Amino acid sequence: MSDLVFGLDTFGDVPEDDSGALVPHARSIRQTVAEAVLADELGVDVLALGEHHRPEYSVSSPETVLAGIAARTERMRLSSGVTVLSSDDPVRVFQRFATLDALSDGRAEIILGRGSFTESFPLFGYDLADYDVLFEEKLDLFVQLLKEEPVTWKGTVRAPLDNAEVYPTTESGHLPTWVGVGGSPQSVVRTARHGLPLMIAIIGGAPTRFAPYIDLYERATAQFGTTAHPVGMHSPGFIADTDEEAREAHWPGYRVIRDRIGALRGWPPVRREEYEAEIAHGSMYVGSPETVARKIARAVRDLQVGRFDLIYTSGSQSISHRLRTVELYGTKVIPMVRDMLAG
Repeated sequence: MSDLVFGLDTFGDVPEDDSGALVPHARSIRQTVAEAVLADELGVDVLALGEHHRPEYSVSSPETVLAGIAARTERMRLSSGVTVLSSDDPVRVFQRFATLDALSDGRAEIILGRGSFTESFPLFGYDLADYDVLFEEKLDLFVQLLKEEPVTWKGTVRAPLDNAEVYPTTESGHLPTWVGVGGSPQSVVRTARHGLPLMIAIIGGAPTRFAPYIDLYERATAQFGTTAHPVGMHSPGFIADTDEEAREAHWPGYRVIRDRIGALRGWPPVRREEYEAEIAHGSMYVGSPETVARKIARAVRDLQVGRFDLIYTSGSQSISHRLRTVELYGTKVIPMVRDMLAG
């Protein structure tokens, strides 16, 4: 596991300043850039920004923020996590990320998804009744665009293309592209059929319950004759000097955003006991560097994944706590996990 890739993910959650006040969206975006710069300096492999269109989050255009990060970083890969392809245009998505790839000297990648939030659909004029066909057809077109050759394509959700050439192309001829999946077997099989890497969002419950999906991905790629890439996983977490400090700093902001989203989805208010149980037995990586490292190492061993991304923001945790999480992840957690997996 010496080649295990470590990433940090964020939706650009709007944080609190030291006085406890929420900062404006503009400052939140600049703060996300500052955290990315620190992550790059500390040796984190990948920074992924998720697309959202809600007041709690400041990043609605990941590639734009990533372009700003590209200008201030040197080595870290720059990814979306995810780009909601269903409510976007595949040609424009490819062009924007090919542009990011040029600006970052070949460091761009993209994680495509259907989107667990649906605000982008009415915002951009799409019908949620077309949720499945939008992603199916647009992913099919995007895979054609990845060949960086003239494209002829026809579907039902956008205008057809006839021997269309799309620019800019990438310098390497290859734009790394993953598909983010939340636990649908059909999505896993679709990803395998296209021969794309699989990123599994594990945001609750024991990580081992996703082992059958990884097995399905490997079996499906074998049947389709496509490539079974190393699978990635991403899960939420928060790191402080001690377990108690991490939980007390993380819980208030997490509870607010969890209940706000839960109210829209018919979930009951989250209880502290549930939160503690998820940290102890589920997919919440909250605690001291050693606690978080042990849990990451166990999940990586159990699932045999090739990449682990920590969603390090979840609600309005303070700027200072977010920076400390990034610092501890880079300086302590990653080296500890590597040592544990090597031993």
